Amino acid sequence: MELNAIHRSVIRMGETDLLPWTEKYRPLTLSRIVGQHDAVASLKAFVKTQNMPNLLFAGPPGVGKTTAALALAHELYGKDVSGNFIDLNASDERGIDVVRGRIKDFARSVALGVVPFKLIFLDESDALTADAQHALRRTMENFSSLTRFILSANYSSKIIEPIQSRCAVFRFLPLQQKDVYKMLEQVAQEEKLKIDDPAYEAIFYVSEGDMRRALNLLQGCALHGKHVTEEMVHKIGSRAKPEEVREMLDVALKGDFLKARENLDKLIIHYGLAGEDILLQIYREVPKLDIPEERKVVLIDRVGEYNFRLVEGANERIQLEALMAQFVLLGKK
Repeated sequence: MELNAIHRSVIRMGETDLLPWTEKYRPLTLSRIVGQHDAVASLKAFVKTQNMPNLLFAGPPGVGKTTAALALAHELYGKDVSGNFIDLNASDERGIDVVRGRIKDFARSVALGVVPFKLIFLDESDALTADAQHALRRTMENFSSLTRFILSANYSSKIIEPIQSRCAVFRFLPLQQKDVYKMLEQVAQEEKLKIDDPAYEAIFYVSEGDMRRALNLLQGCALHGKHVTEEMVHKIGSRAKPEEVREMLDVALKGDFLKARENLDKLIIHYGLAGEDILLQIYREVPKLDIPEERKVVLIDRVGEYNFRLVEGANERIQLEALMAQFVLLGKK
């Protein structure tokens, strides 16, 4: 497994175990990226032609946006990558001064090597202020012959339209189960871990297609032993087993409020779940309940209402029990 070049000096000193696994096992080449097949195919074509437009990578966290940008840079520039590529996190450097200063200075300089342009990667670019985005648009226009930009955003709607129109937009989707399993199996082999089949399912359930979260969860479990079990995954991930949440909801719909309340206590005490975590899992389980569709609609509406109450600062315990009461009342109708 190839590792990110920015950590090679640490790796040469024999300190790979000090790296988080998200960096230790980050693919260095496009061919090693799991999932996002359409985007990867286009990026490979850019490498082959040594030409590309400005790019906007849009999608949720942990699905390969940063990895794709770094792999593209390494394949384009090879040993000259450090002089032709910079990556900045826009959530840390989000003001107009950064665009007018560091970004503009790098963009106006001539590329080194055979590739005729430099590459600037702006991670979390949706955190840039409006003024900074307008300044960035002008920089993109003025130095289009010397520099290409890759912008990464969780929410592309927060990028101003003039920038979006100057970029080829790539939509990065949550990773599929087979892609997450493939990466976990590679890491398990490297780290000599035994992962139970239910534990694979639990990691995917908790991570929801977020590879960064899946690897962090696996590394957390590995600290407790080489054998990773389903129970360990749910405890480390602060998520209850789906069947336990479903049982609580089924009991409530049957009208047994006290039993549902006991099950709620178990989730809070055994897993240490916060109120919003429990509501999120309830939200994910409601569509799977064996009840008419119109009742599912009502329950989703109730979950949304009680989530809003928690966000506004209401007492978690009271609101969760009140939601269970709503399930009981609906089940009796």
